[in-house]
Amino acid sequence: MTYFLFYVSIAVISILLVIILFVLVGWRWIMKRMVKQIGKIILTDSYQENLIELLPGLRHMGIQNMLENSLRAESGDILHRPLGSSKKWPHLDPITFIPAQTTPFPIDGDEDVDVKVTIGPKAKKPMKIKIPIMISGMAYGIALSEEVRISLVEAAKNAGTAINSGEGGVLPEELDKAGKYILQFAKTDWSKEEALIKRADMIEIKLGQGALFGVGGRISPKNLTGRAREVMGLKENEDAVIYDNFIKNQTLEDLKSLVEELRGFTGGVPIGVKIGAGGKIEEDLDHIISLGVDFITIDGGQAATLGAAPILSDDMGIPTLHAVVRAVNHLEKRKMKEEISLIVSGGLLVPGHFLKVLALGADAVCVGSAILFTVSHTQTLKALPFEPPTQVVWNEGKFKDKFKIEEGVKAAEKFLTSSTEEIKMALRAMGKRSLKELSKKDLVSYDELTAKMVGIPFSFEPWEDMQIKNNNES
Repeated sequence: MTYFLFYVSIAVISILLVIILFVLVGWRWIMKRMVKQIGKIILTDSYQENLIELLPGLRHMGIQNMLENSLRAESGDILHRPLGSSKKWPHLDPITFIPAQTTPFPIDGDEDVDVKVTIGPKAKKPMKIKIPIMISGMAYGIALSEEVRISLVEAAKNAGTAINSGEGGVLPEELDKAGKYILQFAKTDWSKEEALIKRADMIEIKLGQGALFGVGGRISPKNLTGRAREVMGLKENEDAVIYDNFIKNQTLEDLKSLVEELRGFTGGVPIGVKIGAGGKIEEDLDHIISLGVDFITIDGGQAATLGAAPILSDDMGIPTLHAVVRAVNHLEKRKMKEEISLIVSGGLLVPGHFLKVLALGADAVCVGSAILFTVSHTQTLKALPFEPPTQVVWNEGKFKDKFKIEEGVKAAEKFLTSSTEEIKMALRAMGKRSLKELSKKDLVSYDELTAKMVGIPFSFEPWEDMQIKNNNES
């Protein structure tokens, strides 16, 4: 038997060597035959039978549309696409800052720049943060895992900023570890305890968001597992329900009563409202102002969430750029800009985006997708290349148990710190010692339409000509 196995092994090795030698010597012949055969098919088959039919077909439909339609055909259900719209919205990239070089001059690099922010200045207990970047509401259980939530909470505290709870359950550990904590008061049955409300530094009543707007939903037990169910108070086979409204036949008076009730519970922390930016944003703002809020959060159309139907992400709402300009203009018109803080989110990914929105008049920004990828940083490699990187962060992700909290804290904190330092550098380059000195007057745009929309100079025209033109128009 031993000799038999020996000869078999020799035979197998010999065959492998022959194959390797054939490939090494004959690879040109093999490639030529393949190209000749494939080329003949492509160049001679009729269009209806030809693979090149895909080229105009995909140009017409787009790869994403084709694949999403295939998923619709497979499941028959509404798609739930994570990470927001893929369409090209008008955004902040054509806008640039005006540097100080010949009076005023840049600020020395060793001088500190004040970027502290106060949210709800007229509230009895305003919320003060050290940096103008906050972490958006990405819900525990419904979206993120326990490990990722804890990482983000600790990173926010270390960076001197606030984190939003989102509409999921609130972990006791979050409250214990948090610095500034924003409780999102959502259209759910959970996270409504008086003790929880009293521990919040700010409360955000969620009417809508930029990727999902005011639409509710149901999450089945198979899609919401683990400790999150206990934290949210769900029974074994109970769906998690996010309602479309807080109460049946809801009115603005009901919401006003809710604002007053929450203010009474908290003893004066800022109470505000979050909406997705829509085409009637001025009307929405007037309704929200009538509720007596301390801040308004506006989520532009580029915003993302774990699972929104593509028709909501792609075909509803208005771009973040349009939203912030219109919101600031309307609050100024109503003489409420100094009374009500404006927080903006949706498609804000890099420090330049953050600072441009602040220059346009927002008091602070919220980051979601950007912080999600940075908190997971190199840990996404645990999922790649066979699973999406987000499988490391979702509560139902295949690799959530491999997520290391300490690494997440360091990565997210470094991102917030680095982004803040870039913002400070840009302010120094503009000759400013404080974020409060920044305004729309520090901006130009190389896109004429963007310049006209925003009300800033078009960079092709001389500054003096633009000033005269603007004065004549006003």
